[in-house]
Amino acid sequence: MSDEMRLIALKGIGEIVPGDNLADHIVAATAADGQPTLLSGDVVVVTQKVVSKAEGRIVSIDIDDPQAKIALVEQESVRVLRRRGELRITETRHGFICANSGVDLSNVDAGTAALLPVDPDRSARRIRADLKRKLGVDVGVLISDTFGRPWRRGVTDIALGCAGVAAVIDLRGTPDATGRILAATEVCVADELCAAAELVMGKDRGVPVAIVRGVPAQWLRDGSVIDEIIRPASEDLFR
Repeated sequence: MSDEMRLIALKGIGEIVPGDNLADHIVAATAADGQPTLLSGDVVVVTQKVVSKAEGRIVSIDIDDPQAKIALVEQESVRVLRRRGELRITETRHGFICANSGVDLSNVDAGTAALLPVDPDRSARRIRADLKRKLGVDVGVLISDTFGRPWRRGVTDIALGCAGVAAVIDLRGTPDATGRILAATEVCVADELCAAAELVMGKDRGVPVAIVRGVPAQWLRDGSVIDEIIRPASEDLFR
């Protein structure tokens, strides 16, 4: 494990429009005076919102019509688990259990809504490959989004997609600090890294990219949110 990690907000990312290459924006931002240079071994955390914008996952919506949002939320779900007023807890096509299928009206133009990327793991792989081709660096990439949590107030950022960095570190069968063998400990490091990165990105600063430096080398491997994090329904005590 690392004794120290550094969180760096990458400023200067311009407005993203459909068709943009996010790696181009990241490269341009790192080239500006006073900005960090990407190093091999870094993990780049990119918010879902700019990924959705680049991939054209922005749709028009009448924000004054609650039924329009409900219809869009249900369109983006495969199952509605709970309903309360306009709120829906849904299961998306990816397998995420979340509020309103991840449909978001914040930080987008009025009259539009952002939908989740079709395949966030693939989005992360594409950004990673583009950064390696453009800068010659081998970095991990995480796509982050803000989720609420059952039984706890407040929101936190979690990983929707990852590439070049582990989603989960399995510590089962290894000794704890007292020498006892861990039997059930699997650490979702992808979510932890996204939550940490959000502390320097914020919700209202217009900073959609952050760099996490000092990630343990053993975490830098092929990873997948869909394959490693999403809990199958058969293992879920609450579905």
